[in-house]
Amino acid sequence: MGTPDFAVPALVALVEAGHEIACVYSQPPRPAGRGKQLQPSPVQREAEARGIAVRHPVSLKGAEEQAAFAALNADVAIVAAYGLILPRAVLDAPRHGCINIHASLLPRWRGAAPIQRAILAGDTETGVTIMQMEAGLDTGPMLAEVRTAVDGKTAGELTAELAELGGRLLLDVLADLPAHPPRLQPDDGVTYAAKIDKAESRLDFTRAAAEVERQVRAFAPAPGAFFELDGERYRVLAAEVVNGSGKPGETLDDQLTIACAESAIRPVLIQRAGRPVMDRAALLRGRAIPAGTALA
Repeated sequence: MGTPDFAVPALVALVEAGHEIACVYSQPPRPAGRGKQLQPSPVQREAEARGIAVRHPVSLKGAEEQAAFAALNADVAIVAAYGLILPRAVLDAPRHGCINIHASLLPRWRGAAPIQRAILAGDTETGVTIMQMEAGLDTGPMLAEVRTAVDGKTAGELTAELAELGGRLLLDVLADLPAHPPRLQPDDGVTYAAKIDKAESRLDFTRAAAEVERQVRAFAPAPGAFFELDGERYRVLAAEVVNGSGKPGETLDDQLTIACAESAIRPVLIQRAGRPVMDRAALLRGRAIPAGTALA
């Protein structure tokens, strides 16, 4: 049960390890692209390419959907960024319940956006927790975890890394469930990773440059942290912290060094609306931005 790219490595790992996939559940196809044509999720595409049946109900709250799920007679349901609430009837249907691959070191960053929140908060370490699901939001007992350094990675890079780590860790757990007894999550250290609001991706130069650089990484590659100049949006996909001081949001030179509340930020990769991603030098060759320019 999964939807985005994060869930694909787990599906691939299960298939290649020889587990029998009774069915794949994914979110319904969504409109995407310029033509707004319905597009299947990454998990649905992968499953169908492997000849696996896919279901994409809008909800699992109805008795008919719950009965269809129970009729699969599954040993276990694996959940990875599925996006639908699992009612009690679904949680209890498989013999070993529902096991979730969660992209944080629980109980830190329960919720929808653990990878972005870890980067924004300046966490030095994150990871994946394999947990037994229950009715609460990521509150279930933990079966295993794996850790990795954040180490300047973007959300896209961390997502790909954690997806692979989670798929491998899941196989270890399934290979020997008795060796991974459930452990209750501690009461201390609980934080919640609220869903990302698009407004958060506007760069806030009234913060220290180190925080602004974390904004850039947390929203790369999508939706992309941005600033506006003359009504045009510029997406910043990589940036560096440099020395400098001035009025927050103003450029300090003709190299797009932008003053922050503390130090300054300098974009490395940037994208104008409707154009490809380019480095700073290429941008400035086509669009000079002199010192003293105010960015919003």
